[in-house]
Amino acid sequence: MNSVDELLELKPTLVIGSVPYKQETIAKLLEHPLNFLAMNPRTLRDIESDIRMLGRVVGRLPQAERFIRKMRQEFSAISKKAGKKKRKTRVYCEAWPNPRISSPCWVSEIVKICGGEMVLPSGQKVTDEQVSEALPEIIVLAWTATGDKAGTRQTFQVTAWKDLPAIRDKRVCVISDELLNTPGPPLVQGAKQLFRLLDPVAPERRDK
Repeated sequence: MNSVDELLELKPTLVIGSVPYKQETIAKLLEHPLNFLAMNPRTLRDIESDIRMLGRVVGRLPQAERFIRKMRQEFSAISKKAGKKKRKTRVYCEAWPNPRISSPCWVSEIVKICGGEMVLPSGQKVTDEQVSEALPEIIVLAWTATGDKAGTRQTFQVTAWKDLPAIRDKRVCVISDELLNTPGPPLVQGAKQLFRLLDPVAPERRDK
């Protein structure tokens, strides 16, 4: 969907928007007589509540509850495996490089589920120096709206990061944007990928 006009041609009965919003797009939508539902989840519990709410709105609450149960089961299984690790891996997940923004708050929860520790506050602007001081052992790039095309090369070129464990050990990895930034069921697949990256024997730890 490339424009508001194209969306309006579909004559939707409900438009659902979730973070991150484009203010200009929302403003254009609100100029028209349509139903717009805005969601702004921060935690995995918020995401569950939104799924449940959408289930009620579209008359599919039982299906929504099944989605939620399935997500919980998957996360629990990953957490159980991660619990065997002797210590937590220090992780920095990035949602955007310029300005540098750490991944959303729910990603911090997923990092914990996978046996890691997010070393910087989630969903905030951060500086190169803050990342350097946090000493991440792995850097995960999930840049918004780029799919899996985030650039690891420029990460290795940041002067302030040359002595980071993640840079030294070449543990800069990409997880597709929609698997970490979509507040919904795709997070399960994102968590599975992240768990493999945090596993020191997994082949995915190598720089792409």
